[in-house]
Amino acid sequence: MKATWLSAMKPRSSRPEAGPSQRQLRVAEEIRHALADVFLRTEFHDVALAKAHITISEVRMSPDLKHAAVFATVLGHQDITPLLPALKRVSPFLRAQIAPKLGLRVVPDLKFLADEALEQATKINQLLHKPEVARDIAAPVKPEQDA
Repeated sequence: MKATWLSAMKPRSSRPEAGPSQRQLRVAEEIRHALADVFLRTEFHDVALAKAHITISEVRMSPDLKHAAVFATVLGHQDITPLLPALKRVSPFLRAQIAPKLGLRVVPDLKFLADEALEQATKINQLLHKPEVARDIAAPVKPEQDA
């Protein structure tokens, strides 16, 4: 089974707690800022993107810095899934826009993905506020003593 570039963004180190390198983190943050600036200042001719307020929440880089996974959301808790094909279509334009700001030899390919972190946080918050869970959280835990 051949690994995809997205799975290659996971650490290759023998240490399981190893994460992305400082360079990967720095380049990812620069791309996030550059894309946010482009989305803020650019009017897209694509009908799907014309009125969408897209927020770039995170960018993850591959170890070779040739691919970037861009996690995006739409303001107002709307589903971004219908906009992903449009973002894929404008990806070459976005690469051309951010290239001068990055100063890299090769501008990475951009793969747009839906950011589901906020949805997951909302689900967890709802679970924690259920009466049966809140009761268990509020009850003090008595430590067991050895006999």
